Amino acid sequence: MNVTKENVVSINYTLKNDDGQVLDSSADGNPLVYLHGVGQIIPGLEKALEGKTKGEKVNVTIPPEEAYGPRNDQMIQTVPKSEFEDADTIEVGVQFQADTQAGPMIFTVIEVKDNDFVLDGNHPLAGMTLHFDVEVSDVRAATAEEISHGHVHGPGGHDH
Repeated sequence: MNVTKENVVSINYTLKNDDGQVLDSSADGNPLVYLHGVGQIIPGLEKALEGKTKGEKVNVTIPPEEAYGPRNDQMIQTVPKSEFEDADTIEVGVQFQADTQAGPMIFTVIEVKDNDFVLDGNHPLAGMTLHFDVEVSDVRAATAEEISHGHVHGPGGHDH
């Protein structure tokens, strides 16, 4: 069976940056399981896996435009510490989710000033070229319920 739209795909992968530093990996023995063709993984990786079969390996370099997009300086903002209940415990690197007009977003504290925090709403991998080593460990047809819900159920997916 080939990796095509609305098939459930399991992959083992290692993700590196341009310097060869490992950013993420499924080396712990838990493959990434996703529903192909519905935008659950970055577009460049989805394209690289299209048509592959169980056991195939792919080495692919994905530019920011096909991954998490370019960095956007407009996503950086300064927010008064007074807007945070636990401001004394917040330091550089802390991430949190906030509701915005565009929906929920993850922000990372990139600077702590006397009275303010500087927050970055860019994805941590935005602007980066990503290097994936991937092996397709399984491909199966999705169930009608998985297709209607838009995600995988059972092991590696959601329970309902």
